[in-house]
Amino acid sequence: MSSLECLSVAYRLQPICPIEGRFGARGQAEFPLRALQFKRGLLHEFRKGNSSKEQVHLHDLVQQLPKAIIIGVRKGGTRALLEMLNLHPAVVKASQEIHFFDNDENYAKGIEWYRKKMPFSYPQQITIEKSPAYFITEEVPERIYKMNSSIKLLIIVREPTTRAISDYTQVLEGKERKNKTYYKFEKLAIDPNTCEVNTKYKAVRTSIYTKHLERWLKYFPIEQFHIVDGDRLITEPLPELQLVEKFLNLPPRISQYNLYFNATRGFYCLRFNIIFNKCLAGSKGRIHPEVDPSVITKLRKFFHPFNQKFYQITGRTLNWP
Repeated sequence: MSSLECLSVAYRLQPICPIEGRFGARGQAEFPLRALQFKRGLLHEFRKGNSSKEQVHLHDLVQQLPKAIIIGVRKGGTRALLEMLNLHPAVVKASQEIHFFDNDENYAKGIEWYRKKMPFSYPQQITIEKSPAYFITEEVPERIYKMNSSIKLLIIVREPTTRAISDYTQVLEGKERKNKTYYKFEKLAIDPNTCEVNTKYKAVRTSIYTKHLERWLKYFPIEQFHIVDGDRLITEPLPELQLVEKFLNLPPRISQYNLYFNATRGFYCLRFNIIFNKCLAGSKGRIHPEVDPSVITKLRKFFHPFNQKFYQITGRTLNWP
């Protein structure tokens, strides 16, 4: 069906527009065009408790387990990725980090508790959640595998040293809000006794991506992972989002129209339609403290072999020094 035909059915009582690729051959499954109209209307009203049970029944809304999860990495751009994917009419996001698989107390509540934390959606839509701690938590791969061994996993990464400094910056800001002092990044990242990189420092350890990925590969084949370039998502978001659409077998729907650069904020914001625009929270894009160049050089040299292995495993080479 052409785009004009898709638009024309909007005037019928039961408008239907096929989605190609997501559910097999063209015409085998159909996605209500109403999803485009109601996704941020009816679903929003339901979350606020304003829609009736009759409305929910009429539109066959359900709470589904996620078909894809953004498992990390912390300070890699997980929130930006989730919000940008939510531009797609076939994607519904869990707004909050649920921390089901990395929190023993939550995990003990069972899979039904987890499902009820998901947003309402049409059966044909994909529910996506993100919890960056999943990537580095040892128990998570097995737990997710037990839920769905064929789930698709998204990992968004940034240049490891930059990510570590961003991680530090967020913690530093939290300390400053509480009027607490905090060590300088250099003192945490470099062991003062050996003058070598301190791998006990969590911000450094998280940036050794290949070490964490190897644990996941004990349960999932590499084909179930997609690596998103978090640095490129900042400067050129559309090509990265198009790659994710392809990975999720979604028809291309996100366009340059949906993304506009906000010079005041210094990064891209989202345009859902002619009325509704959205920028990420002001806490995103924090200014990093100045770090001793020699420490940056030492960290980059340290991460280099791990990066090379990461490229080899994932089949994606990133533009990192």
